Amino acid sequence: MDVIAIGETMIQFSPQSQGLMRHADSYTAKIAGAETNTLIGLARLGHSTGWISKLGDDEFGRRILMSIRGEGVDTSQVRLDPGFRTGTFFKEIIREGEVRIQYYRENSAASTLEPGDIQESYIEKAAYLLITGITPALSLSAKETIFQSIKLAKKHDVKIVFDPNLRKKLWDEKIAKQTLLEIAGQSDVILPGLSEGEFLFGTSDPEKMAASFLQLGASLVVVKTGKEGAYYAQEHTSGYVKGFDVERVVDPVGAGDSFAAGLLSGLLENESIDDAVKRACAMGAITVTVKGDYEGLPDMKRLEQFMSSVENEDISR
Repeated sequence: MDVIAIGETMIQFSPQSQGLMRHADSYTAKIAGAETNTLIGLARLGHSTGWISKLGDDEFGRRILMSIRGEGVDTSQVRLDPGFRTGTFFKEIIREGEVRIQYYRENSAASTLEPGDIQESYIEKAAYLLITGITPALSLSAKETIFQSIKLAKKHDVKIVFDPNLRKKLWDEKIAKQTLLEIAGQSDVILPGLSEGEFLFGTSDPEKMAASFLQLGASLVVVKTGKEGAYYAQEHTSGYVKGFDVERVVDPVGAGDSFAAGLLSGLLENESIDDAVKRACAMGAITVTVKGDYEGLPDMKRLEQFMSSVENEDISR
């Protein structure tokens, strides 16, 4: 298995028209989950992926399971729990550029994840274990589950990839900071955004942020800098990678998850760090041009066509 991830996937409801949700009379339903977005992105690029989670034994849970399994992600470690419901949330698009999120994930099936749900034999066969800062925010038992998975990954030399993916609405900020830093201190690859660096270290400078994460013990830090691209740093090498311009941003949600898929794909294929980060930037750029968290994720042929066309445009100019 190339990459395994642990985390919650929910049903997202959005009004079909912009404006305050109180005026909405029809909604669309989509699947949303940071970890599964990345796993689907990797699967579409030809990599083997597996998902560990719990869902409610309800129609929402069955829809999620059916959809993610249909994308080629292994779901053998996903349990349908009749005692708890599948998490949901509402995405209120008041106007373009102004979005509000309302979560209904308390006491969801995924929040009952516990260390006993992790099978050592499943973790040990992975090349990478992907963790985000969302899962430990769900509950104390979910946080303990994450640290158990880290312990097992380290035991079997599985590299740990950590996207802090800060969600301030989910937990106390003091606990969040302490937990995210503790996970970062045990991770091999860290993928922060600028706002997360500001939260954890009081700086939005990519170089200072990366240096702080390296001091915690990471071997590679890739800081996402939005449309500008990314900055990467290792012990002896560092550099900026320019982002890919797109004509119009339709939906920025999921860009960081697809970025992670692009980077891991490059690392799995032994690309240089510079090329792997370039692939990550391309994945993020493609994703924001399509509405939905993972609907715009490309296969390898489309990714290569996109990167080639943009580079050729730059040359022609």
